[in-house]
Amino acid sequence: MSWILAVETSTEWCSVALGRATQGGAIECFSRHEHTGARSSSRVLPAAGEVLAEAGIRLADCAAIAFGAGPGSFTGLRTACGVTQGLAFGADLPVIPVNVLMACAESVRTGTPALPQGASVLVAIDARMDEAYAATFRWDAAAGEWQMDGAMQVGAPESIVAPNGEFWLAGNAITVFGDRLTAAARAARTVPEALPDARTMVSIAGRALARGETIAAADAMPIYVRDKVAQTIVEREAVAAAKAAALAAAGASK
Repeated sequence: MSWILAVETSTEWCSVALGRATQGGAIECFSRHEHTGARSSSRVLPAAGEVLAEAGIRLADCAAIAFGAGPGSFTGLRTACGVTQGLAFGADLPVIPVNVLMACAESVRTGTPALPQGASVLVAIDARMDEAYAATFRWDAAAGEWQMDGAMQVGAPESIVAPNGEFWLAGNAITVFGDRLTAAARAARTVPEALPDARTMVSIAGRALARGETIAAADAMPIYVRDKVAQTIVEREAVAAAKAAALAAAGASK
């Protein structure tokens, strides 16, 4: 089965996973999921090398590279995108952008206890600046995929709109904002530990790969919800360094 390398740095966690679906439908996965703070850019490439070594494969043996496209930290999104582009260019691989809020919903669906049939998942994660990113997802059993109900939201926790019907609330905004996240009062269950994770991204990316939903490395772009998208000098330098290192690493792995 096809291997997928997934990179996620939209939060203070550096998350890298290498996985593939087995014949029985389970996911075989090697991963690194570490709280690195602002050091994700220096940890992500070594982590990728470690999981490839554990699996005993080269980067070129993968079918695609997935990355956490956002929403999230501006620097973190650019780091994941830049590293993915560098690795994908070097190994001539396609890319799969993954919505990190959907990745949180995926962790809820595959967790225990299982999400009740028909229930939605409202994901809300801390966006800093006293705001939260949020979106509602509904699992479409017939299509075997998540559907996003409405648009992604960003705003004060009090402004996050809860979906109609039964839903679970996931994400660290529950802990960060407490009672200010008023949508929590209507949730059937809360899962505050759910955060973007490369391991759940492997499952999402695997389904996208099966549908042929990949893009060229040159077309990879972060998902922004806030209006502020301009890079600072420090951000540009960090992403350029990460991309250069990724290209060098990809070339060395051939």
